[in-house]
Amino acid sequence: MNAGKAAWAALGLCTALGIGATSAEAQDAPAPPGLAQVANGAPARVRRPALRRVARRAPRPRPFGNDGSAAAAADVLGQTATPPALSPGTFDLGNGLSLLLNYTGQAAANPIGGIRQGSAYAGQLFFGIDGDLQRLAGIEGGSFHVAVTNRHGRNLADDRIGNNTSVQEIFGGGQTTRLTLLSYQQKLFDNRLDIEVGRLVANINFLNSPIYCNFQTNSACGNPTFVFKTSNFTFWPVASWGGHAKAWLTDRVFFHVGAYEVNPLHQQPGDNGLDFSTKGATGAIVPFELGYSTTFANDELPRNYGIGGWIDRSDYTDPVLDAAGGRRVLTGLSPATRFGRSGVYARFDQMVWRPDPKGIQGLTLFGVAMAGTGGRLVEDYFLEIGALQTGTFAGRPYDTVGFVINTQAFSPLALGNIEAAQASLGLFRAIPRQQIMMELNYGIQVSPAIRLTPNLQYIVNPDQTRFPFYPRNIPDAFVVGAKLSVDLFTLAGLAKGPGSP
Repeated sequence: MNAGKAAWAALGLCTALGIGATSAEAQDAPAPPGLAQVANGAPARVRRPALRRVARRAPRPRPFGNDGSAAAAADVLGQTATPPALSPGTFDLGNGLSLLLNYTGQAAANPIGGIRQGSAYAGQLFFGIDGDLQRLAGIEGGSFHVAVTNRHGRNLADDRIGNNTSVQEIFGGGQTTRLTLLSYQQKLFDNRLDIEVGRLVANINFLNSPIYCNFQTNSACGNPTFVFKTSNFTFWPVASWGGHAKAWLTDRVFFHVGAYEVNPLHQQPGDNGLDFSTKGATGAIVPFELGYSTTFANDELPRNYGIGGWIDRSDYTDPVLDAAGGRRVLTGLSPATRFGRSGVYARFDQMVWRPDPKGIQGLTLFGVAMAGTGGRLVEDYFLEIGALQTGTFAGRPYDTVGFVINTQAFSPLALGNIEAAQASLGLFRAIPRQQIMMELNYGIQVSPAIRLTPNLQYIVNPDQTRFPFYPRNIPDAFVVGAKLSVDLFTLAGLAKGPGSP
């Protein structure tokens, strides 16, 4: 490995707030000054000749989300067996193609609270291919990405708790096998402009961070849940036509914008992702973000700050009224159709403590604030704060401990539905306006290929938007969960993970 490649490996493996580089990036990347290479968990000094080249070309930082690759999409959604600070173990075929094969399962039980007690399990098998077209076909800066997923299992929130936000993020999008990603990516102008088009989902490119899916609760992972409750923001694994472009205005400041087809037909049970027509499309959603991002390559305490929003120019179901203008929860008639919603957000993550300037270990704080700005919405705002410590005890450099807490504030429209349903039963009581969800977990790096994350979750005021006729407030729920992720190529010895020899 030459010095430039070694430096990019350090950037890809060390960054606590980014994800792995594509092969094309690795070939072009410079060696950051003073940064040690991290290879298989062991630091090594960058050679001095590489340091001299940096003065002529600054390193590219990496933002909240993924770099467009299939492996990065899996990583940013917590579907790899590596902690947030490290890239997933991929099987490099040596010809420009690399593969990732992962299985992730999430179990949850509510011994206390909810509508009734019980347990549920959901899982996903992921297979991804990333192709470096510079190596394969001589197309500088070009690459392609393919991902196929199989989801299966049950959702504890639906079956037992009764609220509308899952405690198992891996559930959803149809429990079936589907083509989840098929895209072409092109980097231009010395990697300062990054464009990707194809069959995509908005939530792997926007409003995401590898930190978020250190958690199992769907209120935080894969994206803050508010955006899905108040817009047609497209989500993994339900792909549709789309594209996005990210421009680096400086080496730390970027602007990112995208557009994604909204097509409810793709969300139907049994959809396999192979229908490429736009039949059934109702419009498009346009997310955007202005961000400031640093990494271990150019900041001792890496940080990401962003402000952004979305403009949803598509149809949606009115949360209250039916097509005849009555209250749908009482009439049971087909809902009225509306068009157009919007929202804004601000978010950050900031490493605040790093005991070893050459290591990935340390404490990172993060937070999100979101609010709607247009349309008939079921939630008014969303607030979240959390912390993640990478490296816990002596000899456990890749273990993590994390805590997150967030609140969803329901709108008068959502509460009015519940109140009307209760009144029809002759019940009159105060309906909680906010649902608070929290999770405490410990991520155990069992082996380079296996990661186990037991977690405790607590839900204050589980919302009744799905069960407006339930005759009393749903009791606060205590949830015991566990997430298991296995990188199968690493398990077979074909790829390397944290602590590999």
